[in-house]
Order: sequence, then C-alpha cells, then structure tokens
Amino acid sequence: MKLLLISNSTNAGESYLDYCKQNIVDFLKESNVSKILFIPFAAVTFSYDEYQQKVQEKLGAFGIEVDSVHRHADAPKAVAEAQAIVVGGGNTFHLLKNVQALGLIDAIRKRVTDDKIPYIGWSAGSNLTCPTICTTNDMPIVEPESFNALNLIPFQINPHYLDAHPTGHAGETREQRIQEYIAANPDKYVAGLREACMFYVEGRKLSLFGERSLRVFKGGNEAKEYKAGDDLSFLMN
Repeated sequence: MKLLLISNSTNAGESYLDYCKQNIVDFLKESNVSKILFIPFAAVTFSYDEYQQKVQEKLGAFGIEVDSVHRHADAPKAVAEAQAIVVGGGNTFHLLKNVQALGLIDAIRKRVTDDKIPYIGWSAGSNLTCPTICTTNDMPIVEPESFNALNLIPFQINPHYLDAHPTGHAGETREQRIQEYIAANPDKYVAGLREACMFYVEGRKLSLFGERSLRVFKGGNEAKEYKAGDDLSFLMN
C-alpha cells in the first residue's frame, strides 16, 4: 500500500491545500500519476462539481488532472480504472454513506491493497482508511449502513486533534472523548493527528511528517507523544 493521510486541508491564514500541495504532488509523481479519481462525497453544503473544481485549481498547476467519481454512471468501474484515489474532507458520515451505497468499499480496498495504487485522504478522507469512522469529529447528519470503513490501516485516526479547552467551556475535551472510545474499545489505538501533520504509509511502514507531535491513545495506557522520526511500527501491527 501507499497512503498519504493528512490531518487537515487548510492551515489558518492559508489558502486551500496550500501547506500540503507539494506533499500531494510529490506522492503522486512517485508513482507517475498524472490523473486522479477524486471522491467528493464528504461535501454537504457545496456541490460535488464545486469540490472537484476546487481541487483541480490547486493540483492542475502541477499537471495533475482531477476526475471525480460522481461524474461516472459506473462508480466501481471508475475506481477499477483509476491511477490513484483521492478522498477529500468534509462530513465523514456523509462520505461513508455514499461510498457504501455505490459499492466502493471493496472496490477501493482492492485497488489500494492488491493493485498498489496510491491513496490520498485529508480529514474525513483519512478517517475513511481506518477500521471504522468512530473517531471522526463530525456530527452524524446521515446514517451509513454501518460505521465500518476501508480498514486499510489497523488503528484509528482523530484528525485535527487539539489539546485546547476554551475558557468557560464546560463540555468534554477532545482527549476525554477519545478516552471514552478506548474505554469501550480497549484493543484499538487512536492516533491524535494534529493539524499540519500527515502519515505516510508504504507497505507496513508508517512515518509521521510535520512539526507537531502525535498523541497516541490505547486502553489501559497513558497517552504518549511521538514526533517525526520516532518508531511508529506498533500502530501497524
């Protein structure tokens, strides 16, 4: 497998995909990809056409053509013929519901695991590679068939992970929500992937890129911090 799993699409004060566009382009060019199949189904408040155009404007400058699966009458066939799969962020429940309804779970998994085509996701697109989408930050605005996702990696990701607890806010922190998850699922690791950070997966090798550390949670254990260059192989076991 070759996966690039990005926490967020946009850093504060920057334009869309600005900080990670070179990572995306370099990742695709490693496999001589000139055309991607985009999965836009995490979009809810704007159209799939707009989403495709937004990504095309950013990647087109590097000679990458952006096709979108929503334009194909036979979505599994489009996946079967794709050079690479790219899944954008938005609402993870909306994304999974549409991917399941079109029969794309097995189709994407086959292309990525058997045919070794590159997969890139950011935010919801990164959540989709986990065993389930249970560690997304999103509201369940629609109901998918199940929470089961692509299961390309054996651990859970929480994108946009942050430690902040705003003054005057009495609700649970992000860490407390993840602690609830690992209490109910003690066998699962959860990787709190902070913004401007990403995972690179090649085969069973996992690397962290970014200047911020990664916070890893596991039932019965204290949460630990890891930085780029640290051995994260245990997450892929």
